Amino acid sequence: MAITLINTIGYALVNAMNPCALAALVMILITILLANENKKHKVLLGGICFTIAVFIGYTIYGIIIIQAFKSFSEFMTSISVYIKYILAILAIILGIFNIKDYISYKPGGIATEMPVKFRPFVNLIIKKATSPSGAFLVGLFVTLFLLPCTMGPYIIALGSLYNLNFAQIIPHILIFNIIFIIPMLIITMVIYFGVSSAEKVGEWRDRNIKRIHLIAGIILLILGIAMLTFPGKF
Repeated sequence: MAITLINTIGYALVNAMNPCALAALVMILITILLANENKKHKVLLGGICFTIAVFIGYTIYGIIIIQAFKSFSEFMTSISVYIKYILAILAIILGIFNIKDYISYKPGGIATEMPVKFRPFVNLIIKKATSPSGAFLVGLFVTLFLLPCTMGPYIIALGSLYNLNFAQIIPHILIFNIIFIIPMLIITMVIYFGVSSAEKVGEWRDRNIKRIHLIAGIILLILGIAMLTFPGKF
């Protein structure tokens, strides 16, 4: 069980570093700041509301993913024994894609970032979030567009738990999503308390995006190889 928890935490860390989710939050905070220059508390509330919306959205997606795996394993019992091997190979492929983004970066990388074609529409939606309630609603909506770049590690982490009952799986879903949103909360606090500005956080992300992909790629490779080598423990 301890190894399974490490597996969940590892994939959650990969998602927590995801450039797409951090970029969306920074844009939300900049939008709220511009609309409420003399009401800085709204930046704090907006960041928290956006983060809560992401947490709720991904918790719902997690339950759907688990149910899908359970239904699939019941329908295709002869194949279900190979699910963990398939997930391990998927983790290795995602790891390679992330390392590729470090070596030769291009925005909108396959399965690692939000597709470029989605970005103008998402930016347009985010710019409507000028209040905490708007940030919450936009957060719920934006999670759909974050799925292409964040769902891979989530599917792998939860797919390896499909043979457990829901009472055992729910804590993993909650732990995964708590870890996922921690950087969002940190960024919100950093900006609210004036440690840095939203613009500087965005610039830091842009400067380090290749390194972020490298770290995520290494973690995915390690977890994928471990799952492939010891499928009974993960």
